[in-house]
Amino acid sequence: VQLQASGGGLVQAGGSLRLSCAAPGRPLSDYDMGWFRQAPGKEREFVAAIRWAGVITDYADSVKGRFTISRDNAENTLYLQMNSLRPEDTAIYYCAGRRRVLGTGGSYDYWGQGTLVTVSS
Repeated sequence: VQLQASGGGLVQAGGSLRLSCAAPGRPLSDYDMGWFRQAPGKEREFVAAIRWAGVITDYADSVKGRFTISRDNAENTLYLQMNSLRPEDTAIYYCAGRRRVLGTGGSYDYWGQGTLVTVSS
């Protein structure tokens, strides 16, 4: 599945952004989905995940209570609502997909191109 992330930009600390990830041409419901990020000079890290039906979610401790992952399978789109943004949230954000038949033991094999989020202090 091809993934297309969008919605990044420059925002002041305390502000909000909503990222989107489109999956044209393939039912998004076939995949568990996640958001990851990579800050300059750092390794890529997990941000949030959502199972294929949209009921079960998981978050990194650093974003709990501030970020919300959601999906609209009918629109083949994944979202990440980011509130109360901090300078340390500055990173390239990637959406990723994992075939749902693999479950949590599988790996994310499908990746979008990334969208840059910059939070100024």
